[in-house]
Amino acid sequence: MPDDHPATALAEDWAAHLGRDRRRSPHTIRAYTASAHRLIAFLGKHRGEAVTGATLRQLDVADLRAFLADRRQDGLTNRSTARELSALRGFLAFAAQRSGEQADIPRIKGPKLKPGVPRPVSPDEAVALAEDVAAQADEPWIAARDWAVLLLLYGAGLRVGEALGLTGAVLPLGETLSVTGKRDKTRVVPLLDKVREAIEDYVKLCPYAIEPSDPLFRGARGGPLGSDIVRRAVRGARARLGLSGRTTPHALRHSFATHLLARGADLRSLQELLGHASLSSTQIYTSVDAAHLLDVYRNAHPRA
Repeated sequence: MPDDHPATALAEDWAAHLGRDRRRSPHTIRAYTASAHRLIAFLGKHRGEAVTGATLRQLDVADLRAFLADRRQDGLTNRSTARELSALRGFLAFAAQRSGEQADIPRIKGPKLKPGVPRPVSPDEAVALAEDVAAQADEPWIAARDWAVLLLLYGAGLRVGEALGLTGAVLPLGETLSVTGKRDKTRVVPLLDKVREAIEDYVKLCPYAIEPSDPLFRGARGGPLGSDIVRRAVRGARARLGLSGRTTPHALRHSFATHLLARGADLRSLQELLGHASLSSTQIYTSVDAAHLLDVYRNAHPRA
């Protein structure tokens, strides 16, 4: 990585911020930081001068387009270009924030992406989606909140309304979570360590007191977090990452079910975990899984 530009230290500060304040995964931190270093190295050659924080704040559309064109020559795909652009927007916003100035990020459209084939969201895509949504947050506690909500949908199979309907009464968290679903039916779902840790991190950072009768997830002004905010955030991340138009908050719940079924979960257990009133509601996932396997067969089998 370059070490002769003052802005290099800013990229390393951003990496520390992503890990400490945004709770991003090591993989995401490495990828995002690499994007920042690539931009700095390119600007150094492109402008023929040392790159500083001021250089980043003065970046214009032409500079960013030139960088992306250079990356294209390295064989970057549309999807990877969209992810690179998303990372750079976060870095440039951080650079502006560190200077105490208003972020004035060049407005540039990402590459056109073909809609993905409707299918369950993969584990990597689910994590990438949650990380991207959190990375757009203005405050660390909001980033932690968004990360926790989306992990609940994928990691515990909750409906959006069920996650946002949780109250402070669930605290302190244990190995399971009591959830009230449709028709006021209550069920108990296992709580994965990563999901529990995400919620606990959010609670520590939340600036509002969370009493047993208060909503667990709060909006920016302290009221209950609205489902429209979650859906809007997922739509934005979906576009930035080039994911299928069917990638919605509810799709994370579908993916939870499909992945459990693929790993051997029986339908009755899955029915209980999802809170379905009848087994017929759960049986839809058998066809989803079969369709996915058929696609894999057709694409991979030499005699297909």
